[in-house]
Amino acid sequence: MTVLRVRIDLAYDGTDFSGWAAQPGRRTVEGELSAALTTLLRAPEPVRLTVAGRTDAGVHARGQVVHADVDPVAWALVPGRGDRTPEEAARAKLGGIVPGDIVVRSVVLAPKGFDARFAALQRRYVYRICDDAGVLDPLRRRDTVVVRDSLDVGAMDEAARRLEGLNDFAAFCKKRDGATTVRTLLTYTWKRVADGTLEATVVADAFCHSMVRALVGSVVPVGMGRAPVAFPREILTARARDPRVKVMPAHGLSLEEVTYPADADLAARALEARATRTLGPEG
Repeated sequence: MTVLRVRIDLAYDGTDFSGWAAQPGRRTVEGELSAALTTLLRAPEPVRLTVAGRTDAGVHARGQVVHADVDPVAWALVPGRGDRTPEEAARAKLGGIVPGDIVVRSVVLAPKGFDARFAALQRRYVYRICDDAGVLDPLRRRDTVVVRDSLDVGAMDEAARRLEGLNDFAAFCKKRDGATTVRTLLTYTWKRVADGTLEATVVADAFCHSMVRALVGSVVPVGMGRAPVAFPREILTARARDPRVKVMPAHGLSLEEVTYPADADLAARALEARATRTLGPEG
């Protein structure tokens, strides 16, 4: 059957979700959005979604992207008797169906070759830490982790930058059978922002399970003065999980942006991303 591929951009507060992925008996972002699309399209079966980044329980998103393959006839009926396009009507109607902790930013027909997961060039995450509870904005308690010790943001930034590049991040990932842990960490930096909190910017072509929170956990001891600046790099080169690296709490993490190549390059990028990456003998 011929289908239309639709791109949906959305944001959500991950606090009350058991992550992105649908799970029996649990409230998930995928479950809520799929149910909303199924209702909108009056589909006989739940609409399947492909997501750019499978966020864990408690992780937020401001720039999540998904695609769905839908029945063209059902799609054409979405506006009803109105004069809006199906895309305009779908965004508005989905906004009225999904719960308040999900916001549908846009709905568009995807260009040829688009795949929300495999065509992505990079994902950008932000992680927020407050090291002075007296300056914490209580309105941001759901997206900011509080630590008791003062943090040296300069040392954290230096340690983080040493992890950038093409590497095997096995030491920072939960291993999955048959899945590679080789990634290109394009940016990993720390700064203290205007409200007094520390923010990490973490950008990679892709991430493996728990990678960002483990990367954060590797530099926090450096900021506390409990480990040298070289510590995270030493853990990286060991390529094995280390009990000294704690996976940080989920609620400090937010998926901010997913970027894609020009339309003409989407299919080639998706093919490239599906290839299993390895390091050379000196990697």
